[in-house]
Amino acid sequence: MKKIAIVGLGYVGLPLAAAFGASRPVVGFDINSTRVEELKRGFDRTREATKSELDSAPLLTFTNTEKAIADCQIYIVTVPTPIDQYKAPDFTPLITACESVGSVLKSGDLVIFESTVFPGTTEEVCVPRLEHVSGLVFNKHFFAGYSPERINPGDKKHRLADIVKITAGSTPAIADEVDELYAAIVKAGTHKTSSIKVAEAAKVIENTQRDLNIALMNELSMIFARLKIDTHEVLAAAGTKWNFLPFTPGLVGGHCIGVDPYYLTHKAQAIGYHPEIILAGRRVNDNMAPYAATELIKAMIKKGHTIANSRILVLGLTFKENCPDLRNTKVIDVIRELREFGCQVDVSDCWADKQETLDEYGITLIDHPGAGHYNAVMLAVPHSEYRALTGTQLREYTIESGLIFDLKGILPIWESDFRL
Repeated sequence: MKKIAIVGLGYVGLPLAAAFGASRPVVGFDINSTRVEELKRGFDRTREATKSELDSAPLLTFTNTEKAIADCQIYIVTVPTPIDQYKAPDFTPLITACESVGSVLKSGDLVIFESTVFPGTTEEVCVPRLEHVSGLVFNKHFFAGYSPERINPGDKKHRLADIVKITAGSTPAIADEVDELYAAIVKAGTHKTSSIKVAEAAKVIENTQRDLNIALMNELSMIFARLKIDTHEVLAAAGTKWNFLPFTPGLVGGHCIGVDPYYLTHKAQAIGYHPEIILAGRRVNDNMAPYAATELIKAMIKKGHTIANSRILVLGLTFKENCPDLRNTKVIDVIRELREFGCQVDVSDCWADKQETLDEYGITLIDHPGAGHYNAVMLAVPHSEYRALTGTQLREYTIESGLIFDLKGILPIWESDFRL
């Protein structure tokens, strides 16, 4: 049985390592030594894997040294693929991972990529780096596969084993090997594609489709606000038709939906096509944070509040509910916009790490917001702890004429003052 190295132990890599480590030797590799030491103690700060799940993988070990993965035959790369300040693909983590793998790559080895990329990245970006570092020849000495991750952080219902896995390989025989490898741990089954490019394209359009659907909802919410119609009531009515898709307006951040479409548009522009619809959706979603802040300020003015030095409480900072990930959260853009108006903004988040929040955004999270202190409360991220609060409980934080802004439309309409 071939030994596996999982390169990158985040939301994607760790569950994968635990799943394979239950029945075969696996080495989890990450350049973050603190992360590795925490995992050795059975602690996962992402909350995607419990200690019992890690304990159920007796053949799984962790390391931050390349030497410890030198005897593996299969390398699965699960590093993030962010964008830079110009919204272009940033392949730094992926290239770094390829260099680490290339330094220990041997004849007969297989390298599988799970990171979300544009079609052609595996063979045009990753493989040349592997060849350069290892001195080996692709599809002669080593082979490649692609099986895009489909992890939904914070989702305890749709886990790795419950989601159909797309697979692909650089040769027909390798495609079969990759498919059989994942079929052993994915109960929902696999879907083998004809090429790596097809598998790459399938993944990148999953999040692009969601981005566009949310952009439509966001644009509708701006239209209905001008018509003085509640968007969520409209969507509930439209949703009584069987084929109406259940999307809602909101902020689009994180490391997937708000990032992946730019990989596809980058490739499209590189081959001479300007993708109008995808970029239009991105513009709508990227503008929702300042729009939300402005709507709150307008509502406060209408209720007689003085905006300068008014106090606002924001509940939730992570990019999505029941998830500690702060990467690319759009809530920070709302906060910055409110501060530009002269507001004093306090932030509380029961899932976010305090030190990471301070280091990344310069924000000191508060544990216990004061009662009766705030001109407005924004329910920004509906963690389960916040969902349990009623509108009455949230109003305990506000002054007598204070407002409740239910950004995600979680509360009954009569318990908040307005929502997107």
